[in-house]
Amino acid sequence: MKFWFAIPLWQRVIGALVLGIIVGLIWGPEAESIKWIGDFFIEAIKMLVVPLIFFSVVSGIVAIGDLSKLGAVGGRAILLFVITGQIAVWLGLGLGTIFTPGIGLDTSAIQMGEAPAGSFPGWQQMIVDTVPDNPVRAMAEGAVLPLIIFAVLVGIGILMAKEEGAPAARLFDSGSIVMQKITAIVMELTPFGVFALIAWVAGTLGPSALAALGKLVALNYVGCLILILVVYVAILRLLAKVPVVAFFRGMADAIAVAYSTASSSATLPITLRCLERNVGVSRSVSSFTASLGATVNMDGTAMYLGLATLFGAQIFGVDLSIGDYVLISVLATAGSIGAAGIPGTGLIMMTMVFTAVGVPLETIAFVAGVDRIMDMMRTTTNVTSDATCATTVAAMVGELDREELVSADDV
Repeated sequence: MKFWFAIPLWQRVIGALVLGIIVGLIWGPEAESIKWIGDFFIEAIKMLVVPLIFFSVVSGIVAIGDLSKLGAVGGRAILLFVITGQIAVWLGLGLGTIFTPGIGLDTSAIQMGEAPAGSFPGWQQMIVDTVPDNPVRAMAEGAVLPLIIFAVLVGIGILMAKEEGAPAARLFDSGSIVMQKITAIVMELTPFGVFALIAWVAGTLGPSALAALGKLVALNYVGCLILILVVYVAILRLLAKVPVVAFFRGMADAIAVAYSTASSSATLPITLRCLERNVGVSRSVSSFTASLGATVNMDGTAMYLGLATLFGAQIFGVDLSIGDYVLISVLATAGSIGAAGIPGTGLIMMTMVFTAVGVPLETIAFVAGVDRIMDMMRTTTNVTSDATCATTVAAMVGELDREELVSADDV
């Protein structure tokens, strides 16, 4: 037992990831028999999400201590989210245009997945839905964006109350610390959950499952890797001025969990813990920026929506104009903001984008069968983007402990 805990958690997680892939490929579809272990882990993580977001956002805003500083942190975070989102969607459009993954595809050889039902609400309804008519119901339903809006208002209210709000400030600060302790307990389940989930994915899909849509899958991974290794590295080096290797080592736990769970929301507790303990981002900045980013900052999803739209247009011979490209960039960014941080929501967001530019919705059925393995990489990109933006904002406002970041090499 001592030997197990002597190994850094990120090394245990990476080891479980590799071992899970090997076991899954050997075991085959029967690897689904251990999926319940991964499901248990995901449920344990999901248990933390709502209370962690609520306590973290409120205590984070209170810790900032000044409304003008809150505006500086929030403004920088949102600006970074928008810029990286637009870079992501145009990257997806560029990859789709250059490499034409849908040209010459024999659709008769593809086993279609089930297309999701439902449509995406208009932008007016999106704005209305951000305000929770019942905050308790928003918590019960896991409606993260309305929950964040309510938490932000609570935090601002405590700041405005000043001395009279001090007892409430201490309550939320204590609650945030308690949730972090619970998170530390649940994180010890990570290697087992990652092993089971990856074994199930590798055993169920297998290498042959990617053959028919290999080009799209490859472009999805290439686009995400360009975002991570070029765009985010540039932001970290030029804006945050931090050692990139130390940053990625510090975020290794969150990256591994993101890849295995394909859920930004499920990874959020680990993201916050890595940012604060390994990267040196202050709790006030990490709590606010990363929690907000897990809901509205979905670069991987935005990139994929652009790529998948061109894929569908090429399959069915739909000619897209420059105006359509601009419309896709706007809708893909909006769709990525509206996408819940859980597996599979990228498929639902496609409905809005495809409908707007005349791409047949049957495209969704083509990609649904292999969406999970692409979603894993998109989520890794989303989480890395959240961490990059949080670190950069912290560096800009003087809330980054650079000594803690450098010491991540010893984690």
